Amino acid sequence: MDDGTSRTYRLLPWPNRDGNPCYLSSDGNGLIDTLADEMEEMQLALGAEILGHAGELLAAEGVGEQELRFLAERLGESLRDALRVAESRGGRLRE
Repeated sequence: MDDGTSRTYRLLPWPNRDGNPCYLSSDGNGLIDTLADEMEEMQLALGAEILGHAGELLAAEGVGEQELRFLAERLGESLRDALRVAESRGGRLRE
């Protein structure tokens, strides 16, 4: 049945329980879409904040291995999130 709406699959900014990509079939105007938009904004803002802390930490003297390892883990998580947001938004631009 064609109700006149255009439904697409959106990559969500969080993985499923198994750590795999999670998609939403939607017209782009639902509650989950709004939640995903807010989550993407939070992920990007947190990534920018972590990047700022990285500059400060790397400029400081006497930084230990544990601090650098923690920083690298957070930067990796932030990069993964940013790439997922870019993939999701890029997919929606092509539609």
